[in-house]
Amino acid sequence: MAGSVGAFFSLYLATLVLLTGSGLFNTFIGLRLSEQSVSEVWIGGLIAAYYFGLVVGARAGHRLIIGVGHIRAYAASAAMLTVCILAQILVDNMWLWLGLRFLAGAAMVTQYMGIESWLNEQTDNEKRGVVFAFYMLMSSLGTVLGQVVLTLFPELDYKPLVFVAICSVFSLVPIALTRRMSPALQVPAPINARYYLERVPMSMVVLFVSGMITGSFYGLAPVYGVRVGLGNDEAALFVAVSVAAGVVAQWPVGWLADRFNRVALIRINAISLTALAIPLWGWLDIPFQVLLGLGAAIGVLQFTLYPLGTALANDNVDPERRVGLSAILYIMYGLGACIGPLMVGVLMNKVSSALFYVFVAACSATLVLVVRQQKVTGEHLSPDAPTEFVPMPELQGSSVAGVLDPRVDISSDISHDPVIEEEGPELDEFTPPEPMESPSEETAAESPQSLR
Repeated sequence: MAGSVGAFFSLYLATLVLLTGSGLFNTFIGLRLSEQSVSEVWIGGLIAAYYFGLVVGARAGHRLIIGVGHIRAYAASAAMLTVCILAQILVDNMWLWLGLRFLAGAAMVTQYMGIESWLNEQTDNEKRGVVFAFYMLMSSLGTVLGQVVLTLFPELDYKPLVFVAICSVFSLVPIALTRRMSPALQVPAPINARYYLERVPMSMVVLFVSGMITGSFYGLAPVYGVRVGLGNDEAALFVAVSVAAGVVAQWPVGWLADRFNRVALIRINAISLTALAIPLWGWLDIPFQVLLGLGAAIGVLQFTLYPLGTALANDNVDPERRVGLSAILYIMYGLGACIGPLMVGVLMNKVSSALFYVFVAACSATLVLVVRQQKVTGEHLSPDAPTEFVPMPELQGSSVAGVLDPRVDISSDISHDPVIEEEGPELDEFTPPEPMESPSEETAAESPQSLR
């Protein structure tokens, strides 16, 4: 394990530094604009523009990597990201900021694509799980560190932006000096989207709602914090605790998801999230320590919705089409992350800041209504179900990481091929009945990234 991790130390370091800056920026921008009495609509719009850049910038980023190679594409994207950050120090026009955040998202998705394809291409199948697990750990750790570093800036002036720019530039150093050979270039095939939308519609809803909740959280949870009386450092700590709890929860939730009914787990998650969000509607005076506890519990629930929905979807799609499934799921999440912040921003601006967690409760309650055992059949069960649970990647990052799922043999994937099959009366997900049998040692060896 140490050898596998050490072999990609430069890529891990670049990821850690890059996500530290990104995690700090999204919280900082919400706090600073809130301090300046800027409408929550603009704050939500900036977050939405960033995620929109992540989603639509993937195609352009892939073409750039094909054209000039991984290192040059990463360097150019890091330079563009730095320019976008520093430009926000010089100008205060919010319309221009929207464009800058969109460009920053497009630049960052290219950086993530470069790092992730590098890891995927130069990792053996039996080590890929360990390599990507550590990559996701560095991504999440960077996001948490960003919140911690923000507490070191007592004044929300230009200095945090300079720090983010420094992180962007410094992430170039380990990439430029790496001794690893650049990976081979891969051309993605078109994905048959209709097949997945018809086969796993319930999972699509779970991923879309998860994107709405999490995308809103990164930009507007800090604003909610200061609106209920927290200081800037306390609001940053609130975000950090929620993210850290969500990361730690991937392991125990993964253990449960591999053994019990996944539809039931999603419903329990959604019911619990609805209940825990109610005390944060602004009608109670909650001490800071209790608020941190509630934030941690909500973080556990909101950050595990995505992997639970993904696991359910993988149970009902043929193994050779899971590359395409992962890509579609990321797109659905990205669209939710674009729409969610806009909706929450409008609600918080027009009504009250307490509407943030009213929105969270409404989203989770929607899942309670939509995700039901009665809606699933066993007609499209995959022969290898239940598939191994794979933890959630860093959600402020790439929307194209789905093609790097270590459970999938990309060389044999047929996601781009037309679907020729006789459709049954129902096209919906199936989740195996509980209790589930524990994965065998042989399966665990084949899927080292699974969480048991």
